[in-house]
Amino acid sequence: MRITFIGSSHGVPEPNRKCSCTLIEISGRYYFIDMGTPSIDYLVTAGIPVDAVQGIFITHMHGDHTNGLVPFVDLISWYFKTADPTICLPNIAGATVIEDWIKVTQSTTREIHYEEVHPGVFYDDGFLKVTAIPTLHTERTYAFFLEAEGKSMLFTGDLKHPDLDFPSMAKERATDLIICESAHFYATDYLPHLQACETKLIYINHYQGKMIPSILQLAEEMGDIPVMMASDGRVIVL
Repeated sequence: MRITFIGSSHGVPEPNRKCSCTLIEISGRYYFIDMGTPSIDYLVTAGIPVDAVQGIFITHMHGDHTNGLVPFVDLISWYFKTADPTICLPNIAGATVIEDWIKVTQSTTREIHYEEVHPGVFYDDGFLKVTAIPTLHTERTYAFFLEAEGKSMLFTGDLKHPDLDFPSMAKERATDLIICESAHFYATDYLPHLQACETKLIYINHYQGKMIPSILQLAEEMGDIPVMMASDGRVIVL
C-alpha cells in the first residue's frame, strides 16, 4: 500500500499545501480519499493513467474535501472516457449537484457510478476493503478504515474532538498507520486515544500552521511510535 499526500492543508490552501486529497496505490490500482483539489492535474503530471483510478471516497461534503470532484467528473465524462471509478459520497444528493453543474457548462455527460457511503464495510473490490465509521464533524462525516495487502490504515477525516468521536476501531484493532487531522483542535488532544492504539506510525494531516508546536509535542509524548507531519508530495509505503 502506497499513500501519497496530494493536499495536506486545512480548510484553505496554503503556500505549497493544497486542500485535502490523498492518493492510495494498491497493485497498480488507485484510490482517492477526498478530492479538495483538482486531482487529474496531479495524475497527468505523475504519469498515472486516469483510468487506473478505481474508487473515490469522500469523508464529508465540505468544499475543501470535494472541490476537485466537478473537474474530475467533467474530464472523465468527455475526455478520459475509459475511466470508470466508483465515487462514494456521504450524501448521494451531491451526485445530482455535480451532474447539474456539468450540464450547465454544456459539457458531454455520461453515466458515472456513484454510491452513498454507509456505516460499516461499504467498498470491497477484492484489492481494497474500506469500512466507514461515523464521526461528528458534520451530520454525515466518516472516518475510513482501509485494509489491503495485509496492511491496515485508519484515516480519521475531520473530527469534532478526539474525546467525542475518535474511532474506537483503532483501539480495538492493530493498524500499520493512523492519519489524523489537526485543523480543529490541538494534536496533543489525541494523546490518550493514540496511546490506547496499537499502531506503528502516526501522521498528522489537514493541520493549521499554528498547530505545529502541538504536533511536535505529541511526537515527543508518543515516544517510540513515530509522529510525522504530512506535506504535499510526501509518500508513505506500508
